Amino acid sequence: MRYWLMKSEPDEVSIDDLAAMPKQTIAWFGVRNYQARNFMRDDMHVGDLAFFYHSSCPEPGIAGIVRVSKPAYPDASQFDRKSPYYDPKAARSAPRWLNVDVTLVEKTRLVSLAELRARPELAGMRVLQRANRLSITPVSAPEWKFITDKLLRR
Repeated sequence: MRYWLMKSEPDEVSIDDLAAMPKQTIAWFGVRNYQARNFMRDDMHVGDLAFFYHSSCPEPGIAGIVRVSKPAYPDASQFDRKSPYYDPKAARSAPRWLNVDVTLVEKTRLVSLAELRARPELAGMRVLQRANRLSITPVSAPEWKFITDKLLRR
């Protein structure tokens, strides 16, 4: 099993929105970065766990845990001319963008970005690196354990 951090802007989809959805499951749509897409395509597997991270908001941070519940498949928003994620270069025969489905495991207390940055044990965490803008990043097993044992379970 691998671990991930997946960013979502809460005004688009929040942890509360996910909790209210049928089967508490959503397609992780709208990823338009090749590296993040490749993580979903090549490295994510059903059963992997991820931190659901609120970004681009007044208090960014980890808001919950999700499980990958469906492997990568074409992101329908790339074909929808009305979607902000429409890609005119994408073809149904050769889609450029993918998503996975994630299912809520649990909503947690918000572990803020400031709180993550304050912990020397997490200094190497990819989301904390300067200029990191990826919406999906790997989380090491020790980082996952530290966050779940020491920060989420307080």
